Amino acid sequence: MALLAGKGAVVTGGASGIGEACSETLAREGAGVLITDIDPLRGKDVVARITRAGGKAHYLDHDVRDEAAWPGVIAEAEKRFGRLDIMVANAGIGIMAPIATMTLADWQKQQAINLDGVFLSIKHAIPALKKQGGGSIVLMSSVAGLRGAPGLAAYSATKGGVRLLAKSVALEHAEDNIRCNSVHPGIIATPIWEKIPTGAQGNRSNAPIDPRERAAASVPLPRVGEAQDIANGVLFLCTDAANYMTGQELVIDGGMTAGGRPTRQTT
Repeated sequence: MALLAGKGAVVTGGASGIGEACSETLAREGAGVLITDIDPLRGKDVVARITRAGGKAHYLDHDVRDEAAWPGVIAEAEKRFGRLDIMVANAGIGIMAPIATMTLADWQKQQAINLDGVFLSIKHAIPALKKQGGGSIVLMSSVAGLRGAPGLAAYSATKGGVRLLAKSVALEHAEDNIRCNSVHPGIIATPIWEKIPTGAQGNRSNAPIDPRERAAASVPLPRVGEAQDIANGVLFLCTDAANYMTGQELVIDGGMTAGGRPTRQTT
């Protein structure tokens, strides 16, 4: 029997990258998945693949910063699947810039999507989860939420905020049987690397960032992470296998945070 048979889920930012892998993985295990994003072409393509494979999914265009639209998102999930059991707050952006030159506009945009959007995901999911006697909330953080990095101060601030938000939500809603955990990916090969602007506004670099090169320099395991690696962890947190796990950090980083840089053997 599928691990999530009969469950209803929302995955924000579910049209590409880690969100796409999460959407397909949860659907493959029997959940009905409402995919929200601001990319309807990719989102509807993910839905089509899930449907062809025999799963249940629907796409909804939604900016996670728009609180007025959030009640409709939850209502759509309940209408489509009869219930909501899982909220995967995955939507996020990355803006790389030294803190001394970062604009307030960039800071606020990243905070609004990466932190405000996660807050709204949780706030509006909780009443629906309570109706089912509990559920699982998974917040997508990062290894940048565990340690600092030059050029990523603003991003780390959002992801560190997500990490502690998960712990507080877990404590507030443990009696409701609502579990809340954070996931901390390392260097994962997804389209987000092509979208990360670097430098201050007006002095943006369009040079692509190669995640494989970054992984080779800083990841002990000899490969870059894939979106499916993260989706596997998210699936675990959404199943009964993790039913006594809440307020915790699931780090999936190939060993990046275990210690120093890897030493590659040469022949």
